[in-house]
Amino acid sequence: MAEHNSIMDTLETVLVPVHRDGHKFVGLAALLTLFFFWLWAPLGWLLAIVTLWVVYFFRDPERVTQTRDGLVIAPADGRITAVEEVLPPKELDLGDEPLVRVSTFLSIFDVHIQRAPIAGEIEEIVYTPGLFLNAVLDKASEDNERNGVVIADANGNKIGVVQIAGLIARRILCFANQGDAIGVGERYGLIRFGSRVDVYLPKGKTALVSVGQKAIAGETVFADLKSDEGPREARSQ
Repeated sequence: MAEHNSIMDTLETVLVPVHRDGHKFVGLAALLTLFFFWLWAPLGWLLAIVTLWVVYFFRDPERVTQTRDGLVIAPADGRITAVEEVLPPKELDLGDEPLVRVSTFLSIFDVHIQRAPIAGEIEEIVYTPGLFLNAVLDKASEDNERNGVVIADANGNKIGVVQIAGLIARRILCFANQGDAIGVGERYGLIRFGSRVDVYLPKGKTALVSVGQKAIAGETVFADLKSDEGPREARSQ
């Protein structure tokens, strides 16, 4: 019985569900694969690989989210490329003083589902058209197409989280609406293909993550709003 459970657990980690937004892309890729197999088998095998990648890209794994009040949880999978104090985007109305911003870059191999960093009410959703520069660049936060969401928790803390289009990203999706109540770790958006997600912490709060660290949406703790702990030091090894 234990061996059976072990096999099932392994299969569950491999067979990750595909997000509903990806179903049409998987279906189209599968149809093209069948067509090219009929046309010329080598092309069919090439499209089969593409189809598997599409399935992989739109995967939507379950996550275990800490729900303790005050924790700010990573909204996106990817590599943390910046932790710095900057002025927040004007459209989010988070004030005119610098706030700590944590930037996460999503490669085409990362899960692209975004999750709420805190529980609360969605006060603002602001879409801003723009360019499609490399999402790693600092100016991508100001120049690229983006969708900003402000979530206020029960204690009055406000977190800004911004989905930013990348060099090949052409579609930002937000499943939530202004005025909605949302739970921490709850899925609220998706960016198709390479992109970036910025999180703006409340004034005076520091990040508990470092540049180069791998973030896991719904699981990695970005900050603790109930703690006065300063920035943590880290090193690659």
